[in-house]
Parts: sequence; structure tokens; C-alpha cells
Amino acid sequence: MSEQSTTHDEDGKAVSYDFMRIGMDKLLTLRGELDELNDALMDVEALCDTEGAKQVARLIRELEQFEPSITMVGQIKSGKTSLVNAMVGRPGLLPADVNPWTSVVTSLHLNVPQEENAPVASFQFFDADEWDHLVSSGGRIGELSMRAGADEELQKVHEQIAEMREKTMTRLGRRFELLLGQRHDYREFDDDLMQRYVCLGDDFDDVSPDEQQGRFADITKSADLYLDAPALPVPLCIRDTPGVNDTFMMREQITIKSLRDSRLCVVVLSASQALSSVDMGLIRMISNVKSEGIVIFVNRIDELSDPVNQLPDIRDSILSTLSKLNGPQDPVIVFGSAYWANMAISESMDDFVEDSADALRRCAQAVFGSEDIDFTQRDLIWQLSGVPHLFDTLSDRIAAGPGARLLAHLRKRACNFIAGLRAASSVASIRIDGGEIEMMQPQALSALLDQVEANAKQRLDAALNEVFGAFAGRVDQSHARFLDRALESLLQHLEQNGENEVWQYSPDGLRMLLRTSYQVLRKNLIAACSATYGDAANDISEAYHKAVAAGVDGFAVTPPSPPEVPAPVSLGATIALDLQTSWWNGWWKRRRGYRAYASGFQSLIEAETTPLISELKDRQAAEIRQAATDRLTTFLAEQRSILMGIAEKAHINMGDLQDLFGIKTQTERAELLEMIYDELSGAEEPAEDAGEATARKGAAA
Repeated sequence: MSEQSTTHDEDGKAVSYDFMRIGMDKLLTLRGELDELNDALMDVEALCDTEGAKQVARLIRELEQFEPSITMVGQIKSGKTSLVNAMVGRPGLLPADVNPWTSVVTSLHLNVPQEENAPVASFQFFDADEWDHLVSSGGRIGELSMRAGADEELQKVHEQIAEMREKTMTRLGRRFELLLGQRHDYREFDDDLMQRYVCLGDDFDDVSPDEQQGRFADITKSADLYLDAPALPVPLCIRDTPGVNDTFMMREQITIKSLRDSRLCVVVLSASQALSSVDMGLIRMISNVKSEGIVIFVNRIDELSDPVNQLPDIRDSILSTLSKLNGPQDPVIVFGSAYWANMAISESMDDFVEDSADALRRCAQAVFGSEDIDFTQRDLIWQLSGVPHLFDTLSDRIAAGPGARLLAHLRKRACNFIAGLRAASSVASIRIDGGEIEMMQPQALSALLDQVEANAKQRLDAALNEVFGAFAGRVDQSHARFLDRALESLLQHLEQNGENEVWQYSPDGLRMLLRTSYQVLRKNLIAACSATYGDAANDISEAYHKAVAAGVDGFAVTPPSPPEVPAPVSLGATIALDLQTSWWNGWWKRRRGYRAYASGFQSLIEAETTPLISELKDRQAAEIRQAATDRLTTFLAEQRSILMGIAEKAHINMGDLQDLFGIKTQTERAELLEMIYDELSGAEEPAEDAGEATARKGAAA
């Protein structure tokens, strides 16, 4: 399936999709910067020997693999999937009626370079452990019910699971257990294939099992599709997540994992529902993403009776709810209609719903009045759909965020490499001109660099031990403090109200304490990395001066930037006290005596919050630490390659040296390297946020 930039209407006339490029200005600028850096790197690659060319090729590969991701979240039936279909210009690509029992995250990889004959569709199934967790304990809801002793609630969950399991076994038969953990890959896909993996199962008796819609839906965990999208200037990954209101809370956990891998999140709301306190789970998830990473798209405005006058009230309601529930402050809110967007790019508009068309006409009148507009009908519908405004916001944030960071990171590494080439070229020039240069033997230089590397890694390990040790201490202290305060609140409630009134206590205090601890971790990590990376760069410079006796111009070492610290989105996971359900009231009624209330509550919440604590202290901390270590390791490896290359040029025999550089071309080569270096080093750095600026000042002090 390949996207076309034009289609044909009912009269057979060609219809252009050029309007789909509206809102892409910042991405077009970013595309130009990526291409300029790629061209510069290819020029450097052409000036290198074989070993140097391999190193530059790695930078080019990282540039080609740039794929910023956007995660779409929202409730079931908010219209996320229809919006995603419109954003990629393919009405009906993903089934909009996703099976409520599945937890399928569908990632659309747009314009991502693929090897020849690589699959364009991959479907990953739940593994045996994930399935057993659902079946044996009923997922997160089952866990909470078991801890609370809510037998009736747990029985309902098990009945639902048994029904789901029976249907799954009927569809898949004896192959069921063999399929768990597997991945199905395809070199092409169509609607029927998508429906078999992610759409509602039909279980029709007259349809063969192999052809049934939803055949694999119950065990499909995620789907990856690779598509061409000519309207997009850069590769992009758009993740469509299932609705977060899920009986077993499987979707919540999977959506949180998707958010962890993204820096941008589009929250899709339905205009008829807007945002209410019922959406606490959704607000909790997005509240842990930076405000600049959140865009709210209010969908289905075509279903409003009076959209022009209702939209301001909806906006005020959303902002008020976010403020009351500690959601993101001042988020960008875009109003639109995925239905209109899909109609604008569909082959025919004959089926346009009349009420929706009326709403469109009223919106057009309000926006454009009676002025003459140079739009085709499809252009007008696309403009009013809100998708161009959405793309404009996303383009701006991609260019200023992940795009700018990638460019800055690769430019630094390229400049370091070019500086090494210039130094090697200077060594060669001195020798070709008949001069003498004393250079440490390669074996001795390698030993010196081994010591530099060992020292740098030791300093980083010590700094990270201190950073993460302090973080673990803060997290444990926050956890203990929360339990103490909650227990004190419970005892006061019992003393004042007795046992007949149900006590409630919000876990938001724990989340705030943990979020603060995480912010301190981020600040300390940036400071530690800035200091240790800077020390490593200074050590490399000193090693160079020790290795080269004669003064050679053109060598400077720039330390890498600290790695980006992802948002602690796991803090948005539901904690037992978020759910004021029948089992929670039942837990309360089953306690006997104040001491039983206190100890029972502490055991329940401690068991419920321990996985969250472990997620932050262990898994997420380990990933951040590994990223910091990997960045130093890559930097040291690249510097070793540069310095060893200089040493080899100092000891190569004159004949080979002249063949390598050429007496006549040496001056031209040096000029080219200087031009490229000036071009890359003169590029603007991405703006620091407040946390990075504070951390850098702390490191400097």
C-alpha cells in the first residue's frame, strides 16, 4: 500500500493532496538542516581514509535513523484512530472499532528507511508470562481485588477472563500456546490483515477460522506498520494507543510504556465529553510529561449542535479541570474533527453526513465570514478539521526539541572528528614540507588512552553512584513519609468519626513527593554528566599534548551533552486509593478495630506502591544510568580513533604519506576541512530548559 499525492473524485478529475503539507513549515526547515548536516558529513567521509570513513558513516546512520515519536492517548471512542488515519493521509487504514479486550499499540513508522525485502507489517503477541499474569490474577484489577479481599469483584474479573480465554481458544485452537511470544511479519498488508490482528472478533459460524475478523486480536500486544508519507518532510512515528478506560488496566500499563518512549503526546478528547474528573487516569499520565510535550486535540466538533459558540466553554472547562486536578499548565488546545479531515482526503464526499456538513458551514462562516477565499472545497474542509493546526504545533515542538538536540549532538561529534582530521593533516603537512615531528609511539599512546578511559569511567561511576544513591534515599524517604501521613490521617478520622464513615485519602501526595525527587535526580544527573564529560574532554586534550611534542593547530575536544532524562510517566499508574469502587468500600467494612484498620491499610498500600517505587529506583534509574555511561563510552571511543589516527600519520613512511594526502591536494583538503568545521561549529545550540541551565551552573560552580 503506497500513499498517493492525488486521487480522483466521482467525476474522474484528479484531486491534489498538496494541502496536506500545511503546517509543516518547521519540519521543512528541520529537513533542510538535516540534509545540510548529511551533506557535510558525506564531504568529510570523502576526505577520510577507510577507517575514518567508517566512523563518519556511523554518524550518517544515526542521522538517517532519526524518527521522533508522537503518542496518541485518550479514552475509547474519542476518535484517536480516525485522527491518526487522517494524519497519515489514509482514511480507513486502521480499524476505528478496536476490540475492547485487546491492548494493541499500533506504531506507524512514516518514511523510515527500510532494507530491501524488510517487513512492512509486524504483529507482536503477548508472551506466556504476560498472558499468565492476566489469567491467574486478573491483571491490575485482579491484583487490587485480591489485596483488598474483594472476593465478589475478583470473581467477576475471573468470569470475564474465562469468557475471553474460551473465545481465544476457539479461534486459535491448539496453536494458541505456541503463538504466545511470537511475531508475525508481512511484506504487505491490507484491511483484512489489519482486522485479523487488531479489530473486534466476530466469531461467525459461516466464516473459516483463518479468515475471521479479530482472529489474533486477543493475544496481539502491538503492531508496527512501515508506510510512505510524501507530505511529511521527516520520518515520524505515530503511536495509536487503545483507550485508557480498561477493565483489567492492561491498556493503562501499555500506554504508559508508549509514553515513556515518546517526547510528544497528543491527548484526544471528544468535544461532547470534553474533560471531566472521571478522566483522572488520563490526567495522571499526562501530568508527568513536560507541558511543552502535551497537545490536546478536542475531536468531534462536527457533532456539536453549535460549535462556534460551544468551543470557548469547552476550552474553559478543560483548563479548569486540568487546574483542579494538577494537570499540565497552559497546554495548547486544538479543536477539530477527524471526520472532516478524513472526508477531505477521501475519494468521494457523497456520504458526508448532513448534520456534520451543517456544522462545517457554520464554522466556515465564523472563521472566514463573507471574504473571498482561495480554497478548494477539500482545502477548506482540511483547514477547518484542525489537523493543519495540530501539525503546525507538533512540527514546532519536534524541530525545537528532538530535532535540535540531535543536530547539536551530531555536530559536536562531527566537529571533534574534523578537528582530529585537521590535526592529522597538520602533522602530515609538517612532514611533507620536510619538518620533523615527535609523536608518541602508537602502543604508548594506546596505553595512555586506556588510563584516560579508566579514569573517566571511574569518575562517572562514582558521580552516578552518588546521584542515584541520593535518589534512592529520597524515594524511600518519600514512600515512608507518605505511609506515615496516611496512617496518621486514618487514625484521626477514626477518632473523630468512628468506623461508620468511609475514610478517603488521595495518593497524589506520594506522586508529588516522587516527582520532586525525580526532578532533583534530573538536575543532579545533568550536573554530574556535564562535569565528568568535561573532565574527560580535558584529559583527552592533555593526552594529545603529551603525544605530540610539536605544537599543531586545529585540535580541540568538545565534551558531549548529557543524555536526555525521560519523563517519569510511570507515576501516572493507578494506585489502589485512586479507585473508589465497591471492593474498596468492602475492604473498609471488613476491618475490625482501629489497629486492624491501620495495619491493613499500611500492608495494602505498601504492596500496591512497592512496584511503582521499584520502577523508579531500579528499572528507570538503570536505563538513565546506562544512557549516561553509553554516551561517555561512545565519546571516548571516537576520541581514541581520532588520536590513534594522528599517531599513525606521524609514523607512516613518506612515500605512503604522499600517496595518502598528495602534496598538491593537501592545501585544498585543509581548506575544505576548515570550511566544514566552521560551518558545523557555528550552528546554534538548542535552548536549554530551566533544569539544564540550573544544573550547568551548579556544575560550573
